[in-house]
Amino acid sequence: MKAGSNLEKILAAGHFAATGELGPPQSADPEVIRKKASYLKGYVDSVNITDCQTAVVRMASTAAAVMLLELGIEPNMQMTCRDRNRIAIQSDLLGAWALGIKNLLCLTGDHQSFGNHPTAKNVFDLDSMQFLRMVKHLRNEKKFLCGDPIKGVEPRFFIGAAANPFADPFDYRPRRLAKKIAAGTDFIQTQIVFNVPKFREYVKRCGDMGLLDEVYLLAGVSPIKTLGAARYMAKFVPGMDVPQEYVDRMRGAVASIPKEEKQRRREAWEREGIQICVEVIQQVREMPGVAGVHIMAIEWEEAVAEITKQASLQPRPAVD
Repeated sequence: MKAGSNLEKILAAGHFAATGELGPPQSADPEVIRKKASYLKGYVDSVNITDCQTAVVRMASTAAAVMLLELGIEPNMQMTCRDRNRIAIQSDLLGAWALGIKNLLCLTGDHQSFGNHPTAKNVFDLDSMQFLRMVKHLRNEKKFLCGDPIKGVEPRFFIGAAANPFADPFDYRPRRLAKKIAAGTDFIQTQIVFNVPKFREYVKRCGDMGLLDEVYLLAGVSPIKTLGAARYMAKFVPGMDVPQEYVDRMRGAVASIPKEEKQRRREAWEREGIQICVEVIQQVREMPGVAGVHIMAIEWEEAVAEITKQASLQPRPAVD
């Protein structure tokens, strides 16, 4: 065991893992964390805590991760390079480990121009690849990036990274994954999978290169909440590949429901969106080399229970 986290133990034991995601609030209200956590507890093996996603100011991921620990939920703490230099990152990592956080997802971070402080000065002292190498160095060499030894207990994180199988050029995606593995990642969570045939080809290529023997690959999945959401993801979200088939299914789900019956239409969309998510989970689960799924029910955490139930991901395995 590298960190001895629940997620690491689940994966090492050969179980099909399921992780969730929780976005901290744009406030200092701890009840938001507690409410969202209540929808996830017991349904997934660990929960990602995002780090000011889309470059919008939110409660610190470290604080939210500690709250999850207090609630009996294992966090996967996300950390970006956008807002911190190497000194701040290493300092935060020492503190996170001391607080009991064992899983870390290393990200570059969305550019601040996408967020609510577009004129803020970015940092980007490191990129995600350099970040991964630094965390691995802290753990395996017990040294800071500058070469100085850690004077005491080193942070021994189970190291995660993100991958987008659908970004261009597609042929480069497996090589990009190989670089992240070489840099130090132990597990990968992918962009949301809707184009299953393309993802299957990506997994095959990674498997042919021997990469899936070196890393745990978790396929990103997400329920579509409305027809508008399906259209938006298909047209405007970079790096996301949403087949027209799913847009048509969301449209068809409310074809016989009058527009004025808004509640019925919402419920129909939600049922169809969850069904699509379940179907994707069932398909990726059959792919050799896929070790689990990362369920991103963004601002819809209450859907996770139904998704995992329908996808036969319950009960979650217990490991020692």
